[in-house]
Amino acid sequence: MSKILARRGRRSAYKLVMMQAAVAVTASIFFFAMWGAQFGYSALAGAAIAVLPNFVFATLAFSHTGASASAKVIKTFYWGEAVKMLLTIVMFSLVFIYIKVVFMPLFVCYTLALTVHWAAPLYFKQS
Repeated sequence: MSKILARRGRRSAYKLVMMQAAVAVTASIFFFAMWGAQFGYSALAGAAIAVLPNFVFATLAFSHTGASASAKVIKTFYWGEAVKMLLTIVMFSLVFIYIKVVFMPLFVCYTLALTVHWAAPLYFKQS
């Protein structure tokens, strides 16, 4: 039963991350079409900085479920959140160091992806 719950939670989390990625990539394409390649790449970098850490969190957080594994569940959620924060910091640092970015599309797409991630559960039917 706990494997089924873990699979269901992981599937819902992945669906949420995929929705986040779809909206972020669409916004990146919009920036690319309206203002050119530099804006599009900057927006895509912002999308990656938001989406990849959430994917890692979803993978780690839903690796265990059930009352018998409650300590593991809490531990993996904490580890998932810690890795997510560190990965976000590292990715922002790498983008600022190695890529010539335009700040506005980077932060607009990053913020949009996070907003979609926060608002998406309102639109999903719980199954």
